[in-house]
Amino acid sequence: MHGIDVIADADRKGRPRDLFWPWFAANVSVLGISYGAWVLDFGISFAQATIASVVGIVFSFLLCGFVALAGKRGSAPTMVLSRAALGVRGSRVASALSWILTVGWETVLMALATLAVATVAGSLGWGDGDATKVIALVVVGALIIAGGIFGFDLIMRLQTIITIVTAVLTIGYVALVVDEIDLDAVSAIPAGSAQAFIGALVFMMTGFGLGWVNMAADYSRYLPRHTSGRGVAGWTTFGAALAPLFLIVFGLLLAGSDDDLRVAISGDPIGALTEILPTWYLIPFAIVAVSGLIGGAVLDIYSSGLALVSTGLPVKRPVAAAIDGVIMVLGTIYIVWGPDSFFGIFQGFLITVGVPIAAWAGIMLADVAMRRRDYDEGDLYRHHGRYGDVPAVPMAILATGAVLGWGLVTNGYAEWLGWQGYLLDVVGLGGREGDWAYANLGVLVALAFAFVATLALRAGAVRHQEALPASPEVVVAEGARPLLDEGGQ
Repeated sequence: MHGIDVIADADRKGRPRDLFWPWFAANVSVLGISYGAWVLDFGISFAQATIASVVGIVFSFLLCGFVALAGKRGSAPTMVLSRAALGVRGSRVASALSWILTVGWETVLMALATLAVATVAGSLGWGDGDATKVIALVVVGALIIAGGIFGFDLIMRLQTIITIVTAVLTIGYVALVVDEIDLDAVSAIPAGSAQAFIGALVFMMTGFGLGWVNMAADYSRYLPRHTSGRGVAGWTTFGAALAPLFLIVFGLLLAGSDDDLRVAISGDPIGALTEILPTWYLIPFAIVAVSGLIGGAVLDIYSSGLALVSTGLPVKRPVAAAIDGVIMVLGTIYIVWGPDSFFGIFQGFLITVGVPIAAWAGIMLADVAMRRRDYDEGDLYRHHGRYGDVPAVPMAILATGAVLGWGLVTNGYAEWLGWQGYLLDVVGLGGREGDWAYANLGVLVALAFAFVATLALRAGAVRHQEALPASPEVVVAEGARPLLDEGGQ
């Protein structure tokens, strides 16, 4: 039943290696194979795609590992700990961004699971029409929402099971389709430009670690205070990156061997992978595909509930998770029955939300790096405490990072995002039609700018915060605001 409250010492348990299970299960999805096709769509070679994928995955999940350190230090959700960097009420902006990102991800994963079930059912002759999709939507949605509502203990048990089942069945999939790989075709893919390589690298960062960084402390907060910081960062990074590294490389080999498969993945990322499977393995494939997607969505809906409560909405975490579940179902209906291709929606969503999240990540990472003491748990809930209410400097850094970032990315996948890229001409990068238009530099710029600016402008504020004496303890009930007097006590 824990929400945005601090986890009491008596409830903290486990070891750093326990973090392997939720993070591995959330990222072992066969969706990783489909990323291979999307990376090659940037017009780069297999070698370039492999380097972009490995660097993008490892670096972005390493950021998650560093943010997870804050969970051990403060034993509160990521968006509550973000208040130390952005202020108690200023951090609501980050909470809203985090909520949008996590709800978007859980919607994407649920939609993919629904499409995958329908495709497998059609291949088995059971029908892939609306009735099948509706049944799949109801069953998958119920599992995801249940995990989000019941919370941490159920998620940890569920993720352990998903990890084992999905890993075994994924190995079976690889063994059955490995003969489809044509190394000559893969090696013949021509190299692309440096701009295309950078675009692929940023896409991998936003598709993996930057999609999780806003919730990285939600699970490490349950660990005891004396837990090794290196262990927390290491096991988070290792658990999250291990499966994607393997799946991406295999996906690159498959997609590079068959142009038709690469095109099909854009419309149905999971279902297209069944086209090269023997019929008898379709049901095991459905299990592995849906299990992996549910594993990711369960973490998303749990953290989206925490983020929604952190915006100040006075509801309990399970109620917030249920609200998010309704939105997830409605979004899934749009994706499954809507007119647009999946990849267009997906890419537009990742880049647009990824820019301000990257700016927030830069601020948060710099703040974590500068701190030498645990967070003052009471002041995380007092808007007149040491962390401030809406401090001007970090809010200006967040806004500036987003403005710079959106000005250096373009989004041709949706007309309503055509306003992006307004700085590409100004800084001499060829405008919205130039070579740098789809390099997605804005994500890297937002991250780097916010990190450096926070180090330069907030070091004194952090030292001052840590020099103050400990504040009185605050006990926060779920969905409730603490009662404060005029002095913030």
